[in-house]
Formats: sequence, C-alpha cells, structure tokens
Amino acid sequence: MSDLRKAKMCARGSRAFFLSQGWDWQDFLKNGIELETVEKADDAMAQQVVKAVKNG
Repeated sequence: MSDLRKAKMCARGSRAFFLSQGWDWQDFLKNGIELETVEKADDAMAQQVVKAVKNG
C-alpha cells in the first residue's frame, strides 16, 4: 500500500484497478505483488506506480 500511496493512488481506486486486472486484492494486501507483474500491465495507473517504486 505504501507504494500505491507514493504514486498518489487511493485504496478504493487501486482495488478497482486490481479487480479489473484479475489480481487478488486481499492477497496483495497480505503479500504484496511482484513489480514485474505490475510492469506488464498495459495501464497508465500501473505505470505510475512502477515509476514511483523505481524512483523511490
């Protein structure tokens, strides 16, 4: 969640995005998600999070 917040994403919007990608929101909250998985998403929101993670 901290990386989503760094990218200025809210939990509600992020949850909806996860569901649209077919990703498990509860599993993400528990275990996180591999950056490579998010990088493969053809979505501007996902790329914004990737950029925030890589740039700290």
